[in-house]
Amino acid sequence: MNDLATLTRLLENLIRFGVVAAVQMKPPRVQVKTGTLTTAWLPWVALRAGADQEWDPPTVGEQVMLFSPSGQLANGIALTGVFSDHIPANGDRAGLHRRTYRDGAIIEYDSIAHHLSAVLPDGGTTDLISTGGIHIVGPITHEGDYTHQGSYTQTGDQTVTGKVTVSVDVVAAGISLVKHTHGGVMPGGGNTGAPQ
Repeated sequence: MNDLATLTRLLENLIRFGVVAAVQMKPPRVQVKTGTLTTAWLPWVALRAGADQEWDPPTVGEQVMLFSPSGQLANGIALTGVFSDHIPANGDRAGLHRRTYRDGAIIEYDSIAHHLSAVLPDGGTTDLISTGGIHIVGPITHEGDYTHQGSYTQTGDQTVTGKVTVSVDVVAAGISLVKHTHGGVMPGGGNTGAPQ
């Protein structure tokens, strides 16, 4: 046995670049093509994998860095998230934190412009469930239909351009729009006074 050749091979295998060749979800593993070799199923590095966890599987073609303890590729782990010529970076400036999804959705925060943006593809939907309540501070601009079930409380002014349709009633300062009466009404062409 040539010990120098073995040692050289083990050293070369300690850290290698590779590309994800296949992804397995249960258990979470990847096969990595590195040079002419394709590894066995190896774990990938997640941002968190304890009491707090993050699930974000790599994709085929993603460039990774292989770390193999003792130079044994069979014991390696894949560090994902290495940009390549095949899959270039999705940003080009400082202060930008951007997440781009395969369906075209983009969530980003620009710490220089102080702007948070979330854009979903056509037909995308959003659920925000917060049983303890939601607190929004600042002016709100809304475009599109507004559908509401249940009751809510708003403090502050609201301006609506367009038609407001209410199926039950509108109560303003204790006066029902549906059930209020008008006093001092005379038959004829006169107008009523303000609601009583």
